[in-house]
Amino acid sequence: MRGLGSTLALALVTAIAGCGGDEPPSAAPSQQRVEHALAGSPPALAAVHDQANELLGGGRTAFDAQLEKLQGHPVVVNKWASWCAPCRAEFPIFQRVGLRYGKRVAFLGVNSEDVDADAKKFLGRYPVTYPSYLDGDGKIAGSINAGVAFPTTVFIDRKGKVVVSHPGQYRKQADLVADIRRYAR
Repeated sequence: MRGLGSTLALALVTAIAGCGGDEPPSAAPSQQRVEHALAGSPPALAAVHDQANELLGGGRTAFDAQLEKLQGHPVVVNKWASWCAPCRAEFPIFQRVGLRYGKRVAFLGVNSEDVDADAKKFLGRYPVTYPSYLDGDGKIAGSINAGVAFPTTVFIDRKGKVVVSHPGQYRKQADLVADIRRYAR
């Protein structure tokens, strides 16, 4: 019986440690491709692109100020954490879609309940064309109805109103694109 308990304990530790399985490959485009794809973005979106891949502090105050600057543009907010396996799995989708729609839709990340150094390392592996706000206390996520699920994607309309919150991972690029077309107007 002791051997079975040890085996179960080892299986549990292995499952927890490896819950993400294989890491998906990054879909980060070259800097030249980013510059070409996002050239001519409206000034408010260009300002977001200028902060690409940064982890920004300032909490809810800074995030709300950014949303105010983005009024007139739809916003897609992705709540993520480096420890979250589904977040890691969907990040390549956001890398591609953020580039594809970045001239007409603002993308922002909210890094919640994470260790700053781990988040920075994660963004080094999966760079995106938009910044993420540090949200250790969850106040940003709470302010936009991002709930407790990781990841959660929130769609905000041109007037700054939350339209819908999508808890859970986007498994297919086509699903995120369909939601952008439906909600990011």
